[in-house]
Amino acid sequence: MFPIHRRTFVRDSARLAVVGGLIGKCSTSFARPYPLEETIAWTNAKIVTASTPIIDKGVLIVRGSSIIDVGAVGQVAIPSNAKVVDASDRWIMPGLVCTHSHVGGVGAADGSSPIQPGVRILDSINVREPGFKRALAGGLTTLNIMPGSGHLISGQTVYCKLRYAGHGPSTIEDILIRDSNGKAIGGLKMANGTNSQGDAPFPGTRGKSAFLVREQYIKAREYNAKVIAAKDNPDKMPPRDLHLETLVEAMQRKRIVHHHTHRHDDIVTVIRLAQEFGFHVVLHHVSEGWKVAKEIAASKFPCSIIVLDSPGGKLEAKDMAFKNGRVLDEAGVRVAFHTDDWITDSRLFARSAALAVRAGMNRDKALQGLTLAGAEMLGLEDRIGSLAPGKDADFVLLNGDPLSVYTRVLETWVEGKKAFDLSNPDDRLYAEGGAGAGSELDPFLCCYAQAWQVGGAK
Repeated sequence: MFPIHRRTFVRDSARLAVVGGLIGKCSTSFARPYPLEETIAWTNAKIVTASTPIIDKGVLIVRGSSIIDVGAVGQVAIPSNAKVVDASDRWIMPGLVCTHSHVGGVGAADGSSPIQPGVRILDSINVREPGFKRALAGGLTTLNIMPGSGHLISGQTVYCKLRYAGHGPSTIEDILIRDSNGKAIGGLKMANGTNSQGDAPFPGTRGKSAFLVREQYIKAREYNAKVIAAKDNPDKMPPRDLHLETLVEAMQRKRIVHHHTHRHDDIVTVIRLAQEFGFHVVLHHVSEGWKVAKEIAASKFPCSIIVLDSPGGKLEAKDMAFKNGRVLDEAGVRVAFHTDDWITDSRLFARSAALAVRAGMNRDKALQGLTLAGAEMLGLEDRIGSLAPGKDADFVLLNGDPLSVYTRVLETWVEGKKAFDLSNPDDRLYAEGGAGAGSELDPFLCCYAQAWQVGGAK
């Protein structure tokens, strides 16, 4: 061993202590570059978790963007550093999920072909369009934004979170839901019935509609076979085809098919095609689903239904019935609701479930139809749709029963941040309408709108 002079050792030890202290401070600084995430506990609320029985007097604890705990008062330990909010006389439920929305001024596929799966709605969404704020005013936190239904396959949908805290998003990138690899998640929009019929190259009949779809999926199957046979050899790969790639993703169940369909025979045709080509489908609208409930249940495909208090305008939807949700649910079909906004204004989304309950649908299942069932149909049930530890802190505060026409959404929270507050005049404008609610507000217009409302001109 090398001899160490005691004085040198003491001096160097002191230096090490100082350096160690600095390193310790630096380590602490690096470990906490930002303030600790705030913990908030809402207490004494009536809580709809969507996965357990309603809690009459409950606690919801949120830290940062996640739910930490939920349960009955006295059975949940509230952290000592939590900000406690007394939510007596309030209801709390999961953020509402709309599986079929058209907010954002969307426009995608053109009239050149009835089948355009490679087109992305992502590339045509205006995040500053006021429909997003209307959705938040209705308690919506997650949307499946769709292209229209005028094509047999109109393109790729996109799943979005309404992250509208502060001034809102700058671009579509700010509200996308992404997978673990950072890729934006979405489905594929398809349609049949009268919407997609027309002059050539669009089909003129239901039979021709099914033929064109089947033809393209067969081409996609053949395309995929060539890709597999090439074994990543670029010289043997077929020319890249974005349309066929998307159909391959659907057949591999990497992309959920969201299918517009109304009449009972159209519904059965969708099931037939899905079983033939192996894609997983969510049946949307299904106005006559009650006529073929057993067949839908046997297919094990879920239904996202629309419930209208003033149906009409489309002959194939003439047999739409309020009992649809009840009949499908009793047959064993998983049922969610959607707005098809503007068909149902997002601010009135909860009424869909209320009308279904009025026609006999199980109340708990109807509440799940606004939340957890929709999350399942987007493949996002591990992240959203119910209030449970570890899930995203997406929830709504209401002043009464969610299914009452007199109930108002007071606050909407997305990932632990307040995105809508009815007590805020700017937010209230989008909840109730008035001057300025139809466009992005500038300071002058905002002040004008508030003065207009205060003056009583409502």
